Formats: sequence, structure tokens, C-alpha cells
Amino acid sequence: MTEKIRVIIMGAAGRDFHNFNTVYRNNPVYEVVAFTAAQIPDIDDKRYPAELAGPLYPEGIPIYAEEELEELIDRYRVHVVDFAYSDVSYDTVMSKSARVLSKGADFRLIGPGATMIESTKPVVSVCAVRTGCGKSQTSRAVVRVLQSLGKKVVAIRHPMPYGDLVKQRVQRFATIEDLAKHDCTIEEMEEYEPHITKGVVVYAGVDYEAILREAEKEADIILWDGGNNDFPFYKSDLEIVLVDPHRPGHEYSYHPGEVNLRRADVVVINKVDTADPEGVNDVRASIRELNPRAAVIEAASPLFVNNYQEIQDKRVLVVEDGPTLTHGEMEYGAGVVAALKYGASELVDPREYAVGRLVDTFEKYPDIGILLPAMGYGEEQMRDLETTINNTPCDLVVIGTPIDLRRVCRIEHPTVRVTYELQEIGQPDLQTVLADFVKKH
Repeated sequence: MTEKIRVIIMGAAGRDFHNFNTVYRNNPVYEVVAFTAAQIPDIDDKRYPAELAGPLYPEGIPIYAEEELEELIDRYRVHVVDFAYSDVSYDTVMSKSARVLSKGADFRLIGPGATMIESTKPVVSVCAVRTGCGKSQTSRAVVRVLQSLGKKVVAIRHPMPYGDLVKQRVQRFATIEDLAKHDCTIEEMEEYEPHITKGVVVYAGVDYEAILREAEKEADIILWDGGNNDFPFYKSDLEIVLVDPHRPGHEYSYHPGEVNLRRADVVVINKVDTADPEGVNDVRASIRELNPRAAVIEAASPLFVNNYQEIQDKRVLVVEDGPTLTHGEMEYGAGVVAALKYGASELVDPREYAVGRLVDTFEKYPDIGILLPAMGYGEEQMRDLETTINNTPCDLVVIGTPIDLRRVCRIEHPTVRVTYELQEIGQPDLQTVLADFVKKH
């Protein structure tokens, strides 16, 4: 019998599981001996369960910390390591490949053709070149336009399965109560809740073919709401990709953001109202070089703050979206912009008041600005976040997260909340692009 090709999949509880399900799960040529985990706390030392892994893996597949990679290659006599997570610099990708190649194994990047599942319904995808470009408000804008054209849209969100993977195989969210039913983390709520409050059903989970088949039963159009800067899990009929003029040049230097930009049918240059004109011009030049056929939409993400007068002359603690600040490498977000715009006297640094897992976050990401990332991958982190907020001496907490943290954390200080929506500037805009799309499909 021909020896099976032994594989380790390097991941972060998302693309790695999808690559396994689409490429390896029922393929007798390969034996996936392990996953390694990075970026997401506490996902290592678990197993990809047998119930999801299929008949070739009756005991499931172990998940280890990525730090053990070289030892695992030796232990399992691995032939191939499949790199399967997103929003990392090209330097990081090649550094990972050096670790693999130095042990004699092949380093592999699996592309869209092998992993994109075809839908029976038209698919619009929203992706980006980096985390924190503004996919969420763009996805909401896409839904509004498609609904105005008489279409029922179901959103399928890029995976964030950090709990019981069997229970999370296929998840449907139609009400706020469903967030509690499925034990959602803050990161999951930030992505699902804005859709749900607009009456849009959201699907997510682990097995994205099973998820798609369920979503198709109630949708005219599927919206792929991408995570990080990963490319879509589904073959898309219209690929919308965001670039960020606050980080010009990143569209050339992060994996797989450049892939998205080169594939895009529509590119949205977001945040043109707050970026330097030079940054806007730089990303325009990148689009012309990498994908001159794409339609280009320019947009702002204006801020909305109830009781914005409360910010003036206050010492404020700003709480921002966690992933945008950590592996997204942004030093500020909407909350800081609002605090400065409306005259805060001081941004209070929460570092010395941080507790628990947030101490680790600040140590791992020392370049985070004077603000607090809303890390909440589990109950422990959520309580650490609540305690850190309440420990920090301030006059006001400015909440810049996509969800209202006051619903999941008991905040003892006065608060204001910052929200933001996409505002297109000039033509073309999403209305014209999506009206043409609907006519064709």
C-alpha cells in the first residue's frame, strides 16, 4: 500500500478547519496528524472531534500550540505543513516556512480553487486586505441595498469556533437571544449582533458546506461576511474588497490580503475622511497596479455618538475592537477618533490597571495605543475586561466596539457609545454596482 502523505495544518480555528473539511477530510491520500493553533488563546490542547473529522479519523485530530511545530514534524514524520490562517505579514509567512523547510517538510498554501464551495444561490462576498478596514459596516450597507432591491439576504460569517466544535457545526442566529443560546464570545457578538438587529439571519460555525446548504433554504442572495483578510470560503459572483488608506502599502505585504485585492470585482477605499490624502493616493495607485479592472468606490465611515457633549474635558478610557488592535496592528479605532474629535482632556492608559488575560494581551502586543482592547474569547477574558474597565480611574468610558459592551459587562463608570456606518462618496457606489449584479443574477 502506498504510504499516506502526513500533514499538519497550521491554523487559528477557522481557515484550518475549512481546509481540512474541503481538501483532506475524505481524501485517503492524506493523513492529517495534527493541527497547530496560533492567535487564539486556549484553542490548543483540544481535538478536532471525530464527529466532524469523518470516518478516516475515528479518534479525531489533536490540536497543539504552534510553538511545538518542529517537534511535531519529527514525531509524526510529517511530509507537508499546510499554512491556513490569515492577516499575517509576508515576513511572518516566510519565517513560518523556514521553520517547516528546515525540518525537511514541504510548506503549502492552498488556494481558493480547492477550498471555495459553490452555492445554488448568488453570492456576494465582502473581504479586505487587513483586519479593521471596515468590512462590518460595508457588509451592513450591502445588505441594505440588496433588501431595497427586494432580495432576502442571509449572511454567513467567517468562522470563530472557540467552544464546543460539535455543537458549533452549524449555528443560526436570528435573535439576540440566540447569542446567549450559542454561548457567543464578545468577538462573535461583535460580528453577528449588528446584522441581527437589522433583521438579517446570520449563519456561522465549523462545517461550511453544511452551513451553506441550510442558508440557501431561506435566502435569495448569500452574503459572505469575511473575517481578518481571508479570501472567501464560497465561490463568489461578486467580490467586494476593502483597502485602508491609514495603512498604505499593507495591500502589498500581508497574506492573503493581496490575493483579495487582485481578485476583487469592486474595491472600496474606506476612511477617506480621516486618512492622510497621501495615504489615499497610495492605495489608489496600488489598485491601479494590482487590479486595474476593478470598480473603485470611495467611502467614509462617519462616527455617531449619543451625548457626544459628555466627552468634552473628560478623562476618558477608550475601549476598542480587540482583533483590529492586536493582529490587525492598528494603534487606535473609532473610540479614540471620537474622544479626540469631541475634546477629551486625556486618554487614560489602562495598562497598570489590567488584570488576568489582558495583562498577557498588552505584553504580546506592546504597540497598542492608549486604549483598552475588548478581548473576550471566553468567560474568563470577559470578566477580566469588566474588571479592568472598572479598575481604571476615569471620568467616562468611550465604547468603540461594534456591540454595546454594556449588555455583557457591568460598567461602573459613565459611558458613551460610538457607532459608525459606511458613507459612499460619489460614483460608482454600492447601489449602482449591486443593482447591476441583481439584474445579472
